[in-house]
Amino acid sequence: MAHLVVQVIERCENATENAHLDLSQCELMQIPDAVYHLMRNTELQTCNLSGNVLKKMTPKFALKFSTITDLNLSYNQLTKLPDEFANLSALTNLNISHNSFIVLPQVIFRLQKLATLDAQHNAILEIDTDEAISSDCLAVVDLRNNPLSRNCRRKLEDFVTSFRLEISQEVEDDW
Repeated sequence: MAHLVVQVIERCENATENAHLDLSQCELMQIPDAVYHLMRNTELQTCNLSGNVLKKMTPKFALKFSTITDLNLSYNQLTKLPDEFANLSALTNLNISHNSFIVLPQVIFRLQKLATLDAQHNAILEIDTDEAISSDCLAVVDLRNNPLSRNCRRKLEDFVTSFRLEISQEVEDDW
C-alpha cells in the first residue's frame, strides 16, 4: 500500500512539470485530497484515472481541474458524474468506457467543447435522445457494447446527427 502512495506522489510531481496527470492503475477508490494539494499550482491538460476502483467522482475534481482537455475515466466502477463536470469547459475528449453507467450522464452534453465521447462497454439502456444529441462540437460518440433498449436503438438509428454515432448491431432473440 505504501508503494502506491509513493507512486501517486511521484506522478503528481511529474504532472507539475508536464501538465499530464497519470494516476492510472493506482488502486484509487477516490481522488485523495493530497492530489489536489500537490496540484494546486498546476494547470493540467490531461488526466488519466483509468484502471482504478473509483465509484464516484466528486464535484471538487471538476472545480480544481477545470482546464483539462482530455479525461480518461475508463475501467472504473462509475455510475454517474456530478453536475459540476459542466465546469470542464476545455474538455474535448472524455473516455468513460468500461464502467457501470446505466444512463448516459446528461452533464456530458453540457460540455461545450467535447468532440469525442467513448462510452462503450457500460450498462447503458436508455438515452434522452432529444436533449443528448444537441451538442454541435461532437465528432464521435461511441456507445458500442451497451444493452441499449430496442426502442432507444431505433431512435438512435433514425436520428440525424452531425457526428459519427457508433452502436453495436442488435442481436435478435431466438424466441
